[in-house]
Amino acid sequence: MKPLSGLRIIEFDGLGPVTFAGMMLADLGADVLRLTRSAAAGTGAFSEVGGEILHRGRSAVSVNLKDPADHVRVMDLIGAADAVIEGFRPGVMERLGLGPDDCAAANPRLVYGRITGWGQTGPMAQQVGHDLNYIALTGALHATGEPDRPPRPPLNLVGDYGGGAMLVVVGVLAALLEAKATGRGRVVDAAMTDGSALLMSLFYALQARGLWSDTRGGNLLDGGAPFYRCYTCADGRFVAVGALEPQFYAALIAGLGLTADEAPQYDMAGWPELHARFESLFATRDRDDWAARFAGTDACVTPVLSLAEAPGHPHNMARGTLAGTPVQPGPAPRFDGGIIAPTGRPDDLSLDGAVAAWRRPG
Repeated sequence: MKPLSGLRIIEFDGLGPVTFAGMMLADLGADVLRLTRSAAAGTGAFSEVGGEILHRGRSAVSVNLKDPADHVRVMDLIGAADAVIEGFRPGVMERLGLGPDDCAAANPRLVYGRITGWGQTGPMAQQVGHDLNYIALTGALHATGEPDRPPRPPLNLVGDYGGGAMLVVVGVLAALLEAKATGRGRVVDAAMTDGSALLMSLFYALQARGLWSDTRGGNLLDGGAPFYRCYTCADGRFVAVGALEPQFYAALIAGLGLTADEAPQYDMAGWPELHARFESLFATRDRDDWAARFAGTDACVTPVLSLAEAPGHPHNMARGTLAGTPVQPGPAPRFDGGIIAPTGRPDDLSLDGAVAAWRRPG
């Protein structure tokens, strides 16, 4: 049995973080029902982006939220649910008669998880945006990239998935524990600006102690340190070097044929010269040669793998980290050391069929 077996969650289908949150909750065993936009409702906020991977593990039901008959059936589903997750702009669900107050009247124990970019309140709450815009306001984007170039988008991992989806999952699970004890649900407001700011906690702490500069590429963890960055190898591929601790750094420079006197670790004035020295050394051999040279050592040197290469790495294969057809990440975290296998995408259901399946006795 999976950890969330028995929980029923309604996912109002959308882009990015809501889809990822629904996948995570389904991976962990919740019965997640994805409500998608019907053809009669036209196109817009509902999306099929994600397909077999991000939509895995849950059935889909086609609905027109503006149709009174569909609205009644959706409220029947909500009455039988433990939680709802949605990612519309503030006020949209209220105008549809499906806001937190409407749903709480039908189901007082319901947990209502909301993901937005700017949050439910604040002067920018109604403004449009994407991951890049949200993390731009938190300091996270400014800290990413080369010192002499504009900040580089860190994919959409920080805002959409780290700051949005992961935190709504945490918030919903916390509220579900409370609802189990009290019989009362609550609203979870997961704003990507809040979440990405939270992810920057370490760096704000370092800045407060004078240990972090706003100059990109000049700090310990942003590529400024020659022993914590990536290097180009002879074949044009890359290795990642993360030798932060002195004992790991000692293994690194030994593998490069250097001594501590030649390459002092924390002489920051000498970092540019050390960067250049490491660059020239790593450029003398192919990536996989370096990976073999440092394998089994404490130097913290690993090959930088592409999406095509990563599934074939022996460690990923042994753990089933990336597998299946199409290749996809397995559910995480694991429990009791075991793998929770991802389930496929069940058949789509009719709205009436979903209501009948979810109707609680009595």
